[in-house]
Amino acid sequence: MRNANTIVLASTNRHKFEEFLVLFKKHPEIEIEPADFFIRNPEKLALVETSDQYFENALAKARTCNHGCHYPSLADDSGLEVDALNGQPGVHSHRYAIPRAGETQDDANVKKLLEALKGVPLEKRTARFTCHLALVMEGVLLHTEGTIEGTITTEILGHQGFGYDPIFIPNGYSKTLAELGPDVKNKISHRARAVDRLMEEITRQEIILARP
Repeated sequence: MRNANTIVLASTNRHKFEEFLVLFKKHPEIEIEPADFFIRNPEKLALVETSDQYFENALAKARTCNHGCHYPSLADDSGLEVDALNGQPGVHSHRYAIPRAGETQDDANVKKLLEALKGVPLEKRTARFTCHLALVMEGVLLHTEGTIEGTITTEILGHQGFGYDPIFIPNGYSKTLAELGPDVKNKISHRARAVDRLMEEITRQEIILARP
């Protein structure tokens, strides 16, 4: 039997699910479960990300998941915004590049971004990660967001992260998120800040996370 405070994460990204598991450890009353345990064809969640707005994509995924399982459903849409590239890759961060044969999506994305910033001096390589969360359940919609400012490196540094972590140095640090590792990242990241704000709203509004 599922915990009365089960939240289903509307994502098929294993790295993301593991990150959310850690983020919710300080909220032991909440049990996070992956979408593929609850809904059929969870890969279709990615197909509803058709907006150029983070929140709209998160909301579409959360609603789709909630409709399929009737548990409170949480979705995020996140991106890396680089000032020298007018905010790109932004909402298209996950599929910014087309991988070549034998190349992962993350590797292709990082390679393309570094190439796009070739010759841009360090002081102009400012960027930020942003995360929008949508929690959907019967009669409830919560939306929170979090950001972390930093700088894009000129080379790949570190092996402990995923996505753009190996080329992003948070402000106040001298190492990339991939060098700092998950213990540090999960305290300062855009997702960590968005989750903290989400829990503040759940507490403030006295929301009961129970399946109807």
